[in-house]
Amino acid sequence: MPFSSLLDRFNEPETLKMAKLGRELRAQGADIIDLSLGEPDFDTPQHIKEAAIQAINDNWSHYTPVPGLADVRAAVCEKLSRDNQLTYTPDQIVTSTGAKQSLANAILALVDEGDEVIIPTPFWVTYSELVKIARGKVVTIRTSVESSFKISPEELKQHITSATKVFMFSSPCNPSGAVYSRDELAALVKVFEQHPNIFIIADEIYEYINYVGEHASIASFDSIKDRVILINGLSKGFAMTGWRFGYMAAHPSIAKACEKIQGQFTSATSSITQKAAIAALTGTLEPSKQMTAAFEDRKKKTLELISQIPGLKCFVPEGAFYVFPDVTAYYGKTSSQGIIEDAASLSMYLLHKAHVTSVMGDAFGEPNCIRFSFANSLTNIERAWKRIGDALAELK
Repeated sequence: MPFSSLLDRFNEPETLKMAKLGRELRAQGADIIDLSLGEPDFDTPQHIKEAAIQAINDNWSHYTPVPGLADVRAAVCEKLSRDNQLTYTPDQIVTSTGAKQSLANAILALVDEGDEVIIPTPFWVTYSELVKIARGKVVTIRTSVESSFKISPEELKQHITSATKVFMFSSPCNPSGAVYSRDELAALVKVFEQHPNIFIIADEIYEYINYVGEHASIASFDSIKDRVILINGLSKGFAMTGWRFGYMAAHPSIAKACEKIQGQFTSATSSITQKAAIAALTGTLEPSKQMTAAFEDRKKKTLELISQIPGLKCFVPEGAFYVFPDVTAYYGKTSSQGIIEDAASLSMYLLHKAHVTSVMGDAFGEPNCIRFSFANSLTNIERAWKRIGDALAELK
């Protein structure tokens, strides 16, 4: 079929591919434990659901402005002021059908063919593919367990060229769980101050799932704030993955450019979701705090179980709900399926042998690791890691 060459520029997300494989095996009767998808296993808080029901009863069922209703954009500003001490006005806010669309808007608005986008590894699978869609060039800065999956100012300097247009990162990070402190961000900001043509896309979707203290935003540094595109949403912190609500906060000119792009793709996100978002953004954070506390218990249990498996080298996540162990100790070993050559073959081995889904690190730009989620029940986490340990012990 004569499809567009666009399809050859990027890959299907490995996170979705593994989830699909898991569903197929489950449909065949296999007892699959899912440690692949990044989705809280909690329900949306009641006060948010009630706001949505009220919106339906009040007939909020019509098109809204592309960047969102005025009151929902005001709610985003209120949230950013309350939680992050950041001052934005509604004309700097564009709401969307999830943080993924906000990221796409930003990349398509900023990146031209040949522009370089610096992305520290590991990164969320969609970052690199969005750059490829825009015909930009992905420039990675490799990190490791030993560096706590963070970059240094010196490494940032070394990767900046005259073609650098954007720096893109997440904190807390998916998949590593690394969280940049304010001091660490300040050191990077000093580099950006020397390069006034570089934009910074900061993905803060895991903001509330933080185990090490208050969230620090790179948008809080006045010297570069006009070049920061802050991305966030409701999926992770409020267990609202299916509601599809993301947002960006940026300089008015950037927001206007992203509004123009979104107007030709989806227009606005759901009017009902927008009304529910006001309740989420301005209401109590107690359910989010309770959810994070549960994730922290699961993190501790996961790390305890991993410590009992020889060969896995694991960074202690500071945020999000994943572990991202270095699994290279198992490369070159043999299973009934063949030689474990890399993270992809090991991930597939664990799927078929242990019936546990995971995501190979190559998808995140880090071929030495595999991502496992702990957004599952403690019972399933214990069952999964028992199976993983037994399967790895069989490798010769």
